[in-house]
Amino acid sequence: MRYNAFMKHLTIRNVPDELGERLREETRIRGRSLNQTVLDLLSQAVGLAAHGRRSNGLGKLAGSWSAEEHRAFEQAVAETRQVDEELWR
Repeated sequence: MRYNAFMKHLTIRNVPDELGERLREETRIRGRSLNQTVLDLLSQAVGLAAHGRRSNGLGKLAGSWSAEEHRAFEQAVAETRQVDEELWR
């Protein structure tokens, strides 16, 4: 992430306890500082993170199959792609 030489500061007041706890939990999960976690979450929320798109949380699953797993899946579903001509008459 690239910032201007004179970065803005932001103070957020009246953070509910539940939100504060969830942010602390997210900080532990990410292994990052609270500041960086909040910046990451804000960037994601406004569409500035991950190629300018908001994340739906499924990115960690996309592309996770090996080539062999993909071939096995394609073989398993190949029969479902066959059109039964008799059913279409």
